[in-house]
Amino acid sequence: MRGAQRLALVLLCLSALAVAVPALFAPADFFRSFPLGRGWVQALPPYNEHLTRDVGGLYLGFAVMFAWAAATLERALVLPLCLAWCVFSIAHLAFHASHADGAPDAALQLASLAAVFALGAVGAWLALTERATR
Repeated sequence: MRGAQRLALVLLCLSALAVAVPALFAPADFFRSFPLGRGWVQALPPYNEHLTRDVGGLYLGFAVMFAWAAATLERALVLPLCLAWCVFSIAHLAFHASHADGAPDAALQLASLAAVFALGAVGAWLALTERATR
């Protein structure tokens, strides 16, 4: 179980870094081409450098915490971190679900947002279950 929990946390860290790094260090490019040149962010104009960098900082903060949680697997860190991620992720997913325009990438976008939510839920569930079995 600890290996699965660590894997979920590492994957969450990497997914957060995939947003954080370009949003913080190349915000205009992030706006135009995220993810992988697909332009999902650009579909919701206008560009705002301040907001883009703030989002990058938010994701970087989560990435740091996920890395720490993966290294320590401390329940007191893992559980609230994963729950906070789930709250953020469900709000993010709900926005995109309510603004899906039927574009070919809409399903891919919603699936990716649901996947990172699910990873957070798995991390929280594993933290709860491990505690119960001790």
